[in-house]
Amino acid sequence: MRDYALFIPEYIACGVALLVIALELFAPRLRKDLLAYLTALGAVAWFAAGLAFLDRDPKSYQGLFISDDFTAFFRLLAAGIVFVVALMSAEFLKRQRGVDQGEFYGLLLVAGSAMTIMAGATELLTAYLALEVLSFSLYVLVGILKRDLRSNEASLKYILLGAFSSALFLYGLSLVYGAAGTTSYAGIAEAFAGRDSGLDPAVAVGMMLILAGVGFKVSAAPFHMWAPDAYEGAPLPITAFLSTLSKAAGFALILRLFSTAFVTDAESWRWAFLALAAVTMTVGNLIAIQQKNLKRLVAYSSIGQVGYMLISIAALGYGDAQVGLNATSGLLVHLVGYIVTTLALFSALTAAVSRTGSEEIAGLRGLAETQPFLALVITASLFSFAGLPFFAGFATKLFMLQGATTDETIWIVALAVLNSFISLYYYLMVIRQMYLFDPLGEAVRFRVQPVLWGLAAILLLGILFIGMYPGPAFEFSEQAAKPLFESASAAASARVQAP
Repeated sequence: MRDYALFIPEYIACGVALLVIALELFAPRLRKDLLAYLTALGAVAWFAAGLAFLDRDPKSYQGLFISDDFTAFFRLLAAGIVFVVALMSAEFLKRQRGVDQGEFYGLLLVAGSAMTIMAGATELLTAYLALEVLSFSLYVLVGILKRDLRSNEASLKYILLGAFSSALFLYGLSLVYGAAGTTSYAGIAEAFAGRDSGLDPAVAVGMMLILAGVGFKVSAAPFHMWAPDAYEGAPLPITAFLSTLSKAAGFALILRLFSTAFVTDAESWRWAFLALAAVTMTVGNLIAIQQKNLKRLVAYSSIGQVGYMLISIAALGYGDAQVGLNATSGLLVHLVGYIVTTLALFSALTAAVSRTGSEEIAGLRGLAETQPFLALVITASLFSFAGLPFFAGFATKLFMLQGATTDETIWIVALAVLNSFISLYYYLMVIRQMYLFDPLGEAVRFRVQPVLWGLAAILLLGILFIGMYPGPAFEFSEQAAKPLFESASAAASARVQAP
């Protein structure tokens, strides 16, 4: 059924993207920050339209895309991320020259729309095309500072490695299609459940190649090598965008794909996710200890966070539908806490760096004296990443690890707790610079731009609210996770009954 109304929120987002590009083209003297505010307004309209798709019966578009609560969850996340990053960029780009701001804000909206399609895709080629739209948008955004050599270098590295990962994903897709005879998620699950023989080696290779392709997108080790350079070279708001939207989109694709299409062969991929989780969290946290640059530290910290999230994916293969529901809802609520925390951190960092001009950790020296509010927001964000009580990261990580705990995964849950203690060390190194050292130069308090101050304040309240009252976020995440297991129940039964 061709129900084009399923894409109304994305029509709004892409329409606003075309509008901001056209405004810069035909009204070049228009104040550039107005483009940011228009983008933010478009994100609000996109979010409002997305609310209308919550708590409705699932509807499919030609078997290629499904609109359900899971898709709506990621649609709202995408709109929220674009809203915050657009406002953050309004202040940041005032100090930059040679940036095509219409393209900048337009690509934010296009990338967010691609994330929605990745979440709702029920067919491999649709998922691949959405993945590529997201990737190409990010390639351009990372290198948007055309006069900055670091930005150019980061974009080039990202493109080269991204093209390689896309090839892996596409090759894996072709192997799965060759074995199943279809690219539909439901069709793949049905074909694999009806086999008389065991797992086809070509299917196993195809799954591992797809895992490698999406592993690159979420920067799981050993596919993470692009992340530190891309984070360091990108503008600060785009580093925040990479840390949030890129990872959320990758996990949206992984969750729907592996809980539906590949659920019948869970035994063949669950061990790979366990190994990937263990390596990713350990590599990310150990290398983060050595970092001196704030962006690179956040890059490796986010790699560690991805390792924790991958435990939930592995748990999908070690239990029934109820275990899968618990693991998925735990992962989704942790994504919410992680995104709010990351955006709060970057709102504060954007304001601090605009004052100091330094992206090094040492550039935050004495920030508690020159701007105590920013120091407070950064401290709360880092404590949330570490999973300390009363902050979002504690509650959401607790739900996630609890939902992913089975007899087979308990060892890696213990490893995640150990890695959280390791991460606390390098977070405290940043906090130490702000509170225990004198500022560089004169100890004069400075004012924060009102937009950044407001963003940081609201997101700080979000960190505290989720940390002390996580119920609404968890209920929302559980509602979003249910469609995956209602639609996959038949495939899961087939997996149990298959000889």
